[in-house]
Amino acid sequence: MKIITDFGNWLITSGALVTAFIFAWKYVKPVLDEKKNHAATEQSKVMWTLLENIADTAVNSLISSPLTGAQKFDQATKNVQTAMRSQGLIIDQAIAETAVQSAYEKSDLTGTVNNIDPVKVAIKEAPNRSNKLLLQGQEEKAKG
Repeated sequence: MKIITDFGNWLITSGALVTAFIFAWKYVKPVLDEKKNHAATEQSKVMWTLLENIADTAVNSLISSPLTGAQKFDQATKNVQTAMRSQGLIIDQAIAETAVQSAYEKSDLTGTVNNIDPVKVAIKEAPNRSNKLLLQGQEEKAKG
């Protein structure tokens, strides 16, 4: 027992215990920082998922209401902020507007004019070099 007590006293008086603690801390601290960052990232991801779901619900609930587009947008933004506040999360007006705009653009219930998507039309009409090469290859096969 005396050996264990003497060894403990030696660790304290020689500074070996402090040195071992500092050495271990240099290895443990980056791991703890990484875990903290990962937790913050996961929390942010869950918050954005919740925000998207609430915005989708807010947009879809106002589709058939007899309001103008701007009124629907404002009401959906208010609904999103209220729902997030009820969950204990305070979000900025601009973030709520961005979420509502994104939900509107993703929604199948909100069609474009005459259900024509201008992006899809532009893609179909855009010149495509690979299509020309395929057509040239087919013409050469037909000749040969």
